[in-house]
Amino acid sequence: MVSCADQPGIVAAVSQFLFAAGANIIRSDQYSSDPYAAQNGGGMFFLRMEFTLAADRREGFAESFGLQVAERFAMTWRMWDSAKPKRVAVLVSREDHCLLDLLWRWRRDELHADIVRVISNWEDLRSDVEAFGLPYFHVPMPPDAKREGEQRMLELLRDNCDVVVLARYMQILSGEFLDALGLPVINIHHSFLPAFEGAGPYQRAKQRGVKLIGATAHYVTAELDGGPIIEQDVVRVTHADSLEEFVRRGAEVERMVFARAVRWHCEDRVIRHGNTTVVF
Repeated sequence: MVSCADQPGIVAAVSQFLFAAGANIIRSDQYSSDPYAAQNGGGMFFLRMEFTLAADRREGFAESFGLQVAERFAMTWRMWDSAKPKRVAVLVSREDHCLLDLLWRWRRDELHADIVRVISNWEDLRSDVEAFGLPYFHVPMPPDAKREGEQRMLELLRDNCDVVVLARYMQILSGEFLDALGLPVINIHHSFLPAFEGAGPYQRAKQRGVKLIGATAHYVTAELDGGPIIEQDVVRVTHADSLEEFVRRGAEVERMVFARAVRWHCEDRVIRHGNTTVVF
C-alpha cells in the first residue's frame, strides 16, 4: 500500500523493483486525486499491489523497497504478508447484533482475520462469546474510574492484536487511550454520518422525519464520530414506521457495513488520507 504526491514514474518504479526482486504481480489498483495536475506536482497518488515472492527472497525485501523506491518518492507505505491474518480484538457493550454477526463470519473464515479476544464493560454477552471458544474480559467503565478501565484495556490489548473494532461499544474512548494504544480502531455508528452523530441517532432520525437511515463504519479519532469513513449504507423508512422498526432495519444495515469495513481493513484495502479514505 502506497500513498504519495502524484508524479510520473511511480508505477514504473514499483513494478521494476518487484520484477528485479523476482516478484510476480497478481493484482494492482491505483487512484490519482488529480491526474492532470501530476506533471506540476499536484494531486495525491494511491496504490495497492498484491504480489507473490519466494520465501528465500524475502529477507531484507521491505528494507530495500524503502531505500530504493519509497524514499525517492517520499511515500507513506506498508507491506503485509496476506498469509498472516490480522489479529482482531472486539470491544462491545450490551448490544449483540454486530458482535454475533462478526463472530459468525469469523467462524466461517469470511473476514480474513483472527478474532483473538472480546472485551466488554458488561457481563451480559460472556456466554455467547465463550460459546465461540474466545476469551471474554469484563472491564467496567464507571464514570468516576474510566482512566483505570482504559488502563486495564491497554494491558489486554497491547501486543495481542493488530486492530481493535467497536461492535456497538457505547463508550467514548479518550484521546490518551487512542494515542497509547497506537493501533487502528474501527467503530460502527448507527446513522449515516455526518447526520445524527453521538447518542440516540434513531430517535432523532424519527423525530426529524427522515426517509433514509443508515450506518457508518469509520476509524476512531479523538473527535466523536468524526474519523475517516470506511463504509456506509442506507435503508428506506417511512413516516409509518415505528421507532422499533427504525432500530430493527438499522441493525441489519449496521451488521453489513461493519463486517465489510473490518474485512476490507484486514485485507489491506483501505488507505487513510487525512480525514478521508481510499478503499480499493
